[in-house]
Amino acid sequence: MPTIDRLIVATGNAHKTEEIRAVLADLVPEVADLRAHPEVVPAEETGTTFAANAALKALGAAAALPAGSWVLADDSGLEVDALDGAPGVYSARYAGEGATDADNRAKLLAALTDVARRAARFRCVLVLARAGDAPEVEATFDGACEGTITTAEQGAGGFGYDPLFRPDGHDATFGELPAEVKNGISHRARALAALRVWLEGR
Repeated sequence: MPTIDRLIVATGNAHKTEEIRAVLADLVPEVADLRAHPEVVPAEETGTTFAANAALKALGAAAALPAGSWVLADDSGLEVDALDGAPGVYSARYAGEGATDADNRAKLLAALTDVARRAARFRCVLVLARAGDAPEVEATFDGACEGTITTAEQGAGGFGYDPLFRPDGHDATFGELPAEVKNGISHRARALAALRVWLEGR
């Protein structure tokens, strides 16, 4: 199998790229993202699952990049059991298009008023694709962090739903836990760990 000397992350988020670069530093010499490829128009996320949206982003970027390029895309969000998996793929816009993180958290708390069963998980799906005449998905990796939704916001750290999510085995929310702890147990960290295993087996 060909080695991956350069990986392009289908995002313009520098923090996400740096996290991926740090995890794969000893396996992939160069990790870049779409900031280095302004010609790539990000794919519209029309999928109904995290895997579908991640594949749309990976294949969309791969179709616009030189043949042989390796592309990694992710989609992630929060799944709440009592809400049949919502907000799910709509996590970033749960309270509507243009909603703020605070709007989304407020809607979630309102939806769980008087709900005792508050199990939830953050889920991340990574899709690795390779550019060519017909870009193809090479592999898919899934990571999840199980926990519960608190009844009120706790902590000012993190972003999104972090102040409402208490991971299993901890007494604090993602909004309260140090970044190094959160990053070690997060859904993206676990998906990246699965990607590492795949790369090491090549």
